[in-house]
Amino acid sequence: MPKAILGELVPKGGGDPIPLQRPILKVGRRESCDICLRFPNVSSMHCELAYRDGYWVIRDLSSTNGIKVNGQKLRYRPLRPGDLLTIGKRDYAIQYELHAEGQRSLEAVLTEAEDVYNQPLLEKAGLSKRRNPFESMGSGADDDNDDDGYFKDDDD
Repeated sequence: MPKAILGELVPKGGGDPIPLQRPILKVGRRESCDICLRFPNVSSMHCELAYRDGYWVIRDLSSTNGIKVNGQKLRYRPLRPGDLLTIGKRDYAIQYELHAEGQRSLEAVLTEAEDVYNQPLLEKAGLSKRRNPFESMGSGADDDNDDDGYFKDDDD
């Protein structure tokens, strides 16, 4: 009985499509990888493709040359059918059938990701820039005095 194909990677510039037959696939130069790409600019364990909730995602595994989706270098990304993946320096189009449920899940994840990317970094982390509580506190009547108090120069 043939395995179900969840999609395929189609090499740009020619070559046979690579079937995506399992929900989690390691991609790299190692023979033990699910998808072995024997190119010098592909790391031994380059990236992982995972099929979740009806759509594919790609995650970089700390590779030397990284991954790109549609020309944008990144570490993780949900994938739409037809997205262009660059693994090392090789280009592949990912092709798969996106059903209605997968479409809803994918759009929700991408919308959430875009919202996060548009937030300031401190806000994303749950932090907001606080005012220094000591800014408004003076040292008394002689605030204009240049005396550094506790912070004396050793050169005095």
